[in-house]
Amino acid sequence: MDGVRGRARLGELERAVMEHLWALDEPATVRQVHEALAGSREVAYTTVMTVLDRLARKGSAEQIRDGRAYRYRPAMSRDELTAELMHEALDTVDGSDRTAALLRFVGSASEDDAEALRDALEAVERRAES
Repeated sequence: MDGVRGRARLGELERAVMEHLWALDEPATVRQVHEALAGSREVAYTTVMTVLDRLARKGSAEQIRDGRAYRYRPAMSRDELTAELMHEALDTVDGSDRTAALLRFVGSASEDDAEALRDALEAVERRAES
């Protein structure tokens, strides 16, 4: 996972494009993504093409040749992207600052999030024991 860090940070339009790609069952063309986004925002076709190309270069989307054009699909799931974003945030601090950041995060978590964290830690510990 360390070899792919740095690719997860997404701008607002990149995230909207990824949300559309995640919602599909098959790879999408630039035109399909543009049409989907154009219903809720003003965005140029060439902008969508640039964003998809950037996502492919970051490793967040896969670019698949289809004749003279490309189709795109997510290269990672939502949860993988979220985990990478969390790692990137933690990678900016170390030592006691890292501990303080984790404590602040956990301390401000909702009851549901805290329960999910406990469950996740237990699952990791069970895997480590097996």
